[in-house]
Amino acid sequence: MSDRPTSLMRPVPWPDSASRPLGTPIQPSVVYASPDPDTLDAQYGGTAPGYTYAREGHPNADVLAARIDALEEVPETAGRGLITGSGMAAVTAALMGVLRAGDHVLGGDQLYGRSLRLMNQDLARFGIATGLADPTDAAAFEAAIRPETRMILIEVVSNPTLRVADLAAIAAMARARGILLAVDNTFTTPRGIRAFEHGADIVIHSVTKILAGHSDATLGYVAARDPEVRRAIYDFAVTTGMTPSPFDCWLAERGLYSFELRYDRAEANAAMLADHLAGLQGVRRVLYPTRPDHPDHNRAVALLGARGGHMLSFEIEGGRAAANALTGAAPRIAFAPTLGDIGTTLSHPASSSHRGMGEDARLALGITEGFFRVSVGVEDIDTLKAEFAKAIEAATA
Repeated sequence: MSDRPTSLMRPVPWPDSASRPLGTPIQPSVVYASPDPDTLDAQYGGTAPGYTYAREGHPNADVLAARIDALEEVPETAGRGLITGSGMAAVTAALMGVLRAGDHVLGGDQLYGRSLRLMNQDLARFGIATGLADPTDAAAFEAAIRPETRMILIEVVSNPTLRVADLAAIAAMARARGILLAVDNTFTTPRGIRAFEHGADIVIHSVTKILAGHSDATLGYVAARDPEVRRAIYDFAVTTGMTPSPFDCWLAERGLYSFELRYDRAEANAAMLADHLAGLQGVRRVLYPTRPDHPDHNRAVALLGARGGHMLSFEIEGGRAAANALTGAAPRIAFAPTLGDIGTTLSHPASSSHRGMGEDARLALGITEGFFRVSVGVEDIDTLKAEFAKAIEAATA
């Protein structure tokens, strides 16, 4: 019987091939046809493999999740990580999928700006109590735990102040009290630290950032040690439509092939650029975890070793006018509220990620109008040094 279609009716057989594609195919279909109700029942029941409706899962998302699972060394008993439509979707799915009205979640007080907004403004509408504490101060963090605390959410290295959490102490607290520990590993990545090895129950990524690495895909990732926790997160994400684009998953998977090379080069650049900035007139301070003057240097070395990462922050003298002058004098450094691109990007937290915070709250974290965050890329380091020197000179003129 011929495989030639006799009309435009679906389905048309997919061509057979004795060979396979080297690159992962993109599968944009939103729905998958099953041969009969019994097979569909078996698929929904988990006894037959395959896909039904893309909101519930699709091949490109699963391929990408499997690759990040391998980087994070997700326990084999945990089940596959989940890809979501953005990093904040992953954070939201982890919190809302697990927590219930009456629960309390304790977060680090220097989380990403939108994570702070979720904690400070949104969760209360669903009856979930929240609190924030300094994750670098184990005693203060422990004091903020309540009897109804069910989850802790921290970043290993905070955004944008690059403070290093006392992960060992917080993991021990969580384990002793039966509290779930969720770690946003976006900044450090599995190249810097594998959070499951350090006591995390849930690991989160904004895949948009350095894992994908090219500022062309918006995705998140969340994995849980306990399969039941993973199922709760999955069910919430699917019900609320946090579906990732197959094309974005394909782009991110392609980016992952060069992730380690990009990360290592950017990390080396960041360490050299941090030292260079620290020697420039007009720079008040530089924050980079492996520098001896970092406030958490000893903890950073103990936790991360020599892996300082690709992120640094610095503060210049002067207010908004100086900040405007700096960005204007560095046209080859993209001024953009993102991180993890293959090229260096510069952001100004007071006008972007932390603009929703009051001035007093920002200043308490050390985020002044002269505070900048740098996501260092893979460019020639001498070019980067010269560009920043020129910009800071203009800002202090």
